[in-house]
Amino acid sequence: MELDAAYKAMLMSLQVATACGYLLGSIPFGLVLTRLAGLGDIRQIGSGNIGATNVLRTGRKGLAFLTLIGDAGKGAFAALLFTYLYGAEQGIFAGGAAVIGHMFPIWLRFKGGKGVATTLGTLAAVNWIMGLCAALTWLIMALIFRISSLSALIAMIAAPLAAFFIADDAGAGWLGVFLAVIVWLAHHANIGRLLRGEEPKIGEKKKQAEEETSVS
Repeated sequence: MELDAAYKAMLMSLQVATACGYLLGSIPFGLVLTRLAGLGDIRQIGSGNIGATNVLRTGRKGLAFLTLIGDAGKGAFAALLFTYLYGAEQGIFAGGAAVIGHMFPIWLRFKGGKGVATTLGTLAAVNWIMGLCAALTWLIMALIFRISSLSALIAMIAAPLAAFFIADDAGAGWLGVFLAVIVWLAHHANIGRLLRGEEPKIGEKKKQAEEETSVS
């Protein structure tokens, strides 16, 4: 009976962590900040994405930076909060759900960003070695190739590898695998442009307003 009660309590904590993580992740910082700044609907600018890269197209670097911090921070906060309240497993569920919330926010008819910043924040909170390796990989690839989407995609591969083989943290590693898969799927258009040699480099103006950003 006690075992059954403990199992039910654990299941309930996972459900609460997942639901709250999703709601935290679904906060559209890019949209909220640009509206508060009087810039209108960010979804009507550039690629229409709600992430930091598209916010940067408004010319407001400060707003883009705040969006980046907000998007990364909500994933980290969700993971850290529920790790503190319940345990590491609940933190993993909350962080993963925050990324899903950013990509498919209920408030925006499930049309959100691509989840890179929120993923990096979540990875760093769940396992700092995994998060650091992902962030350093992104930075190194960006310095070498100057292509943000390519840097993000490679960083997503580096994250679970770091968790499994450096940090020896299987739970974090499988979270990294899960997030890598959904982030890669979200970048399908970018992957197509990379294969065609058409993906713009960092700092270049995109030729078509509808092209999607990679850090969002």
